[in-house]
Amino acid sequence: MRLSSLADYAVVMMAAAARHCGQAGLCPASRQMTPGRLNATLLSEETGLPLPTVQKLVSKLSAAGLIESARGTGGGFRLARPPAAISIADIVEAIEGPIAMTACVDTGKHDCAVEGSCRVKPHWNVVNGAVKGALAGVSLASLSGNA
Repeated sequence: MRLSSLADYAVVMMAAAARHCGQAGLCPASRQMTPGRLNATLLSEETGLPLPTVQKLVSKLSAAGLIESARGTGGGFRLARPPAAISIADIVEAIEGPIAMTACVDTGKHDCAVEGSCRVKPHWNVVNGAVKGALAGVSLASLSGNA
């Protein structure tokens, strides 16, 4: 099992954003947006990720409600929740969709050739839950050193 590069980069980017969280206006505790917000260029330089990739991730993470963004002069973004309230599972699901180890745990999909006779299928939900639980148990704060 391997995360996509985009999901991996999203975790890297969000960890960098969380490291900036102590600065005025960059955390959700202060609901007022300030000119000191993060921007894609800063995170691209800090993480080494290509700017177009960071911009794409900002869009996806914003749509998932993990970051709040504002356009225009003084625009930028900040975390929508404190780093301790954002898990790796939240980030991965924002990029990849629901965590599903196999097609049979992905609700609504019935494209397995042996689904009707599979004796392993009932156990995949346990495995999937364990993986999702492990990812949910790691907060952004712990990854960024702000725990």
